[in-house]
Amino acid sequence: METQKINTKKQILRKQIREKNAHLDPEYCLWADKRIREWILNWKYFQKAETIFCFVGTAGEIHTKPLIQAALDQGKRVAVPKCISKGIMEARQIRSLGELYPGSYGIEEPEKAAEIIEPEEISLALVPCLTCSEDGRRLGYGGGFYDRFLRSVPGPWAVLCRGCLMEAEIPWEAHDLLMDVVIWEEGILELK
Repeated sequence: METQKINTKKQILRKQIREKNAHLDPEYCLWADKRIREWILNWKYFQKAETIFCFVGTAGEIHTKPLIQAALDQGKRVAVPKCISKGIMEARQIRSLGELYPGSYGIEEPEKAAEIIEPEEISLALVPCLTCSEDGRRLGYGGGFYDRFLRSVPGPWAVLCRGCLMEAEIPWEAHDLLMDVVIWEEGILELK
């Protein structure tokens, strides 16, 4: 019964955040995304990471393509998610943004032939969310893709979120993962 209550709370919060996100000022989004990228590019974990796993932001998410391009320009090995079945994704290597194509759920992803990067090889995972809290609780889109995938990634796991979408309280279940780092336009919160 408790799980059902938490799931209901998650669904309500997802709806509220989607509504809030749909009405964000585009200028604020551009500014916040740029600041988040700047924090990441100057962050010690990004600078020393050899293999980076980063989501490709959709229209309502943080625009990550400039960040992915910066990682490629620095000679880093870059992997992006590829959905392969319900709730299951893999990390696939890209060598340029031109290797991304519309895929599952309207998200750009690499083609099937792209090389798989094992989760254990990832030095830094940059993770999307609908919202998160300053203590690293993350509310995703409800598919469980990241909660399953990240369990094999040594970390750190860094969730990216615009500050105006962050919440003090996130409904939480035992299978939900706690992020190691929260990155927003005001800075980087290293939690572990």
